[in-house]
Amino acid sequence: MTAYVRYRSEDGIATITLDRPDKLNALNRQMAVELEEAWVRFNGSDDRVAVLNGEGRSFTAGADLKDMPTEGYGYVPGIGVSVAKPIICAVQGWCVGVGMILVMQADLCVAGTAAQFLYPEAKLGLGRGLIASLATRLPPKVAAEIMLLGEPVSSARLETHGLVNAVVPDDDVTTRARAMAEVLAGRESVINEFYKYSLAWVVPKGPGETAEHFRWRSNQLPGHRTP
Repeated sequence: MTAYVRYRSEDGIATITLDRPDKLNALNRQMAVELEEAWVRFNGSDDRVAVLNGEGRSFTAGADLKDMPTEGYGYVPGIGVSVAKPIICAVQGWCVGVGMILVMQADLCVAGTAAQFLYPEAKLGLGRGLIASLATRLPPKVAAEIMLLGEPVSSARLETHGLVNAVVPDDDVTTRARAMAEVLAGRESVINEFYKYSLAWVVPKGPGETAEHFRWRSNQLPGHRTP
């Protein structure tokens, strides 16, 4: 079976790569399972920080509409797997749908100058409400524009509003994300975890995020499954 998520550990840094470049790293059911496993592996490892990136021309084209994940959001850190350590997204090319959810849940994000962010669920007649938490990371009118109009938004604009930490030339995205990761890997894990934990308490959560978090947790209890 082809693996769609790669995990590499080096110098206290886990590099987790979405590896389905022929489909612009669109997330199918197998990739969702592998990504969830990667977060579990990272959280239980000696690695102190993770860099999440995409192979090829895009971070991710979003969910694969022909093979959509059906078991909730276990593959999204902080909603499915509890991840105590920092995560940095390195975004090149398209970041669509669930890609924006992953960026929203990450602690830091570096994006290329040509990167484009898109949340097209409204245009597709879909909606599970998780993206509503974007309004806790962006000005509400900007979040509403992204959610309701479903038009591409540049990395530069999202840097202005704080969802992206740095916009760099496309060829430098991985290098810049790695440099950030090296800073965090050089610290005691307890410091990184303390600040991540503290931020989690003060950043509000949307209703969809809260519901999915509860549903995932409930499903881990023996003999219990939420509807």
